[in-house]
Amino acid sequence: QIQDLTFLIKNCCLTELYLNNNELTDISGALKHLCSLQILFLHNNELKKLDKTVKELKGMISLHSLNLFQNPLAYDPNYRLYVIYILPSVQLLDRKLVTQRERESAFHLYNPERSLLVQSIAFGKRVNSPLGTPVRSRRCIQPSRKLIMPSVWKHSDNEHLLCSFCRVPFENPEDAVLVRAMTRSLTEFSSVDWNKVATCQERHLQNKAEQHLEKLTVQFR
Repeated sequence: QIQDLTFLIKNCCLTELYLNNNELTDISGALKHLCSLQILFLHNNELKKLDKTVKELKGMISLHSLNLFQNPLAYDPNYRLYVIYILPSVQLLDRKLVTQRERESAFHLYNPERSLLVQSIAFGKRVNSPLGTPVRSRRCIQPSRKLIMPSVWKHSDNEHLLCSFCRVPFENPEDAVLVRAMTRSLTEFSSVDWNKVATCQERHLQNKAEQHLEKLTVQFR
C-alpha cells in the first residue's frame, strides 16, 4: 500500500527496485536520482501520466528491465513505442524483449525527420522520398537488373547533359541511386613498392638507367 517514495531520497546507489503491487499515483521527483538502477518494477500501481512517469526515468542509462503494465498509463495506444524511444537502454519491457523492429518503429514515429534522413543517406547513396514513405535498404544494387529510365534520358548522347538529366524522376528510386553512383567523381590513390626503389648510392654504383617502377593505382567512386 505504498503511496509515497520520499524514503528513497538517500538511496542513490540502488541497482534494483521492486515497487510493484502498491498504490503509487505519481513518481515525479522521487526516482530521477537513482542513476544506477538496472531493474525497476512498477507494475500494478495507479500511475496515469505516461509522459511524466517515463521522463522521470530518462537519466537511468543502465536501466535494462522495466515493468509498467497494469497501470492506467499502459492503455495509451503508443505506450510501448514511447517508452522504447525515451528509454533506449531498456531491453526487457513488461517481461517482453524489445526488438530492433520496435526500436525502428519508435524512432520513425517520434523523430520522423531524423528517421527520414537516416533512411535516405547512407554509405554514399541517397534516395529522395516524401516523409513517411519507407525506403528499402539493400547492401548492394543488383547490376543485372534492367535500368528503367525516363524517355528523355535515352535520347541523350551529350556527356554534359548527363548531370542535368540526373534530376529527372525515375520510376524506381533504386534506379536513381544507381545512375547517381555511376556519375560520381573518382578518387585515385597510387603507390609503389619502396623496397624495390634504388637509393642514390645504389644507382651511382650500378651506373644503369633508372628502371620504371611498377605503380599500383586504386580508384574509389
